Amino acid sequence: MRRVYEPGSLMEAELLLAMLDSEGIAAHLSGRDLVGGMGELPAMGLLGVCVDNEHAEAARQLIAEYNAALPMFSEEPDSYPGVLLC
Repeated sequence: MRRVYEPGSLMEAELLLAMLDSEGIAAHLSGRDLVGGMGELPAMGLLGVCVDNEHAEAARQLIAEYNAALPMFSEEPDSYPGVLLC
């Protein structure tokens, strides 16, 4: 297995694992059990998304595309009737 990405949070890691799984790439998250000790451990480099060597390049490409994606803007009004603006 090869480490292809270091997510910034457990939530980001779970999203990436689900995305890779939906593309047929089995992935493993290393360091998941270390997140609970972040108060005493350095915060960076604990988590790592790992995939089989043959899928490493495809996984890196998918993660790069995910990180480069921009949010889709919908046509929502600036305000809604009956909503208190603070």
